[in-house]
Amino acid sequence: MIGLESKLVGQAFQPKFAEPITNLTVPVGRDATFRCLVHNLGGYRVGWVKADTKAIQAIHDHVITNNPRVGVSHNGQTVWNLHIRNVQEYDRGHYMCQINTDPMQSQMGYLEVVIPPDFVAEETSSDTVVAEGGTARIVCRARGQPTPRIIWRREDGSDIVIRSPNGAKKKATIHEDEVLTFTKISRSDMGAYLCIASNGVPPSVSKRIVVQVLFHPEIQIPNQIVGAPLGTDVTLECYVESSPRSINYWIKDTNEMVISSEKFEVMNTVISSFESRMTLTVRKLTADDVGVYRCIAKNSLGEVDSSIRLYEIPGRVIESTSSSAKNEDYKYSSPIEGPDNQFGSAERSDDEDDKENISETLRSHPAKKYPSNKENSTNNKSRVTNGTDDTRKNLSNNVRKIFDNLETKARDAVVSGSSYSKSHFNIVLTIISAIKYITY
Repeated sequence: MIGLESKLVGQAFQPKFAEPITNLTVPVGRDATFRCLVHNLGGYRVGWVKADTKAIQAIHDHVITNNPRVGVSHNGQTVWNLHIRNVQEYDRGHYMCQINTDPMQSQMGYLEVVIPPDFVAEETSSDTVVAEGGTARIVCRARGQPTPRIIWRREDGSDIVIRSPNGAKKKATIHEDEVLTFTKISRSDMGAYLCIASNGVPPSVSKRIVVQVLFHPEIQIPNQIVGAPLGTDVTLECYVESSPRSINYWIKDTNEMVISSEKFEVMNTVISSFESRMTLTVRKLTADDVGVYRCIAKNSLGEVDSSIRLYEIPGRVIESTSSSAKNEDYKYSSPIEGPDNQFGSAERSDDEDDKENISETLRSHPAKKYPSNKENSTNNKSRVTNGTDDTRKNLSNNVRKIFDNLETKARDAVVSGSSYSKSHFNIVLTIISAIKYITY
């Protein structure tokens, strides 16, 4: 009876595990610690074994393995720890905590070693060059644990266009795959692409791959014929697309290259990786400036040019300007552009007011004296002409006599108050006065 009681007491105080071992997930290079809690250890010992290799790591407080990164510690007879410093990928696996009872007691915990993504350089594409209309294939491979997820996106945020062999197109901001294939590649596909690899273990990594699409230069011209009045500024423009980037310049019909000077302003503005805008501004247009101008673009694949004809718009030419007129700086870039008051116009009510004013003037001044050029210059007035000085000087005396005769008859009719369509005489008189003012 006493022997049976002793046996039961011994079983009641046998060692036992207080809780399961917690599985660990540790990034490579960090430290890992397994904890084994034991109650009633008594005179028994605790050991650690790597289960898959059956390699003994430690027994009680002595390290057995030759791995210098492995260590043990304990807190009394209850808490027993296995430490693995600077965890490496081959440390992954099951670790067993054992108590040397009979039969042996054991429990296991798993060490998962995670690895952030990294690119496989020899299997990942570098910058790619392809002719327009061809096929390009860029590859991005990465390793890590867990297996990384690969996505592609354009650096500028625009859509990626995937074309199938049957001609169908699919657009997406993100493309998920290790391989990105361009079928019948277009210049719009040109640019930088980002390959991003991530697996939940920081940091994610990305690689920038530039796709360059080659094609010969092309030129587009908004206006092939451009006109402007003499004395104004006019701008000619050409839009160029080319890859590789072209050399752009202007040539006049005299086969002289046009460069920036006081007379000309030449500018080349980059719009995108393959687009640019050429502009040529002609300052204070003269008769010598009119003609044909050619914009030329040249790269290693070819050369192209296009022509713009610049002509004079017959109209007002500012010979001398007052302080207010100097503030007006008109610039023309197409035949339809220009100030609203380029050509004179008047409403009916204004005509009637002018007629009445002229009639009153003629009654009080039977012989109108026209102001001379010298008087106009002294008063600092702007005078607009519709012809050259030579044309005015060559006006025939016979025409002048006709004007004088018509003016005399019209004035007499207005002064005498003739009943014959007085308004008609006023109109005739106004026209004659204007013509004489211009031509004398």
